[in-house]
Amino acid sequence: MRYFQTTFLEEVDTFIAKLDPKTIKKIFYNIDVAEQTNDPKLFKKLNHDIWEFRTQYGGLQIRLLAFWDKSDKQSTLVIATHGFIKKEDRVPKNEIEKAISIKVKYLASKFKN
Repeated sequence: MRYFQTTFLEEVDTFIAKLDPKTIKKIFYNIDVAEQTNDPKLFKKLNHDIWEFRTQYGGLQIRLLAFWDKSDKQSTLVIATHGFIKKEDRVPKNEIEKAISIKVKYLASKFKN
């Protein structure tokens, strides 16, 4: 059973494309497991709006920030906004603010149509 489905925005695709194939495979594996288990070690809430997919691989802490889109009553989507390599203990505030900004633009364009 899947708890949610994940969609990547263009910036995530660009970020992932720059990583090596084994790292990419690990990210997709973790997202697949997170979708099926809702495991907080893999998919964690950062604040009331933004969540993070967490992958540790090859000495790197890779984060994909995301938000929930529950506007479609049939399926729950998680929209991954962008990714980065985490270099400190806390997720940088500017990364969270960037994800919030992308969420606002995404929802505005979705409901404009």
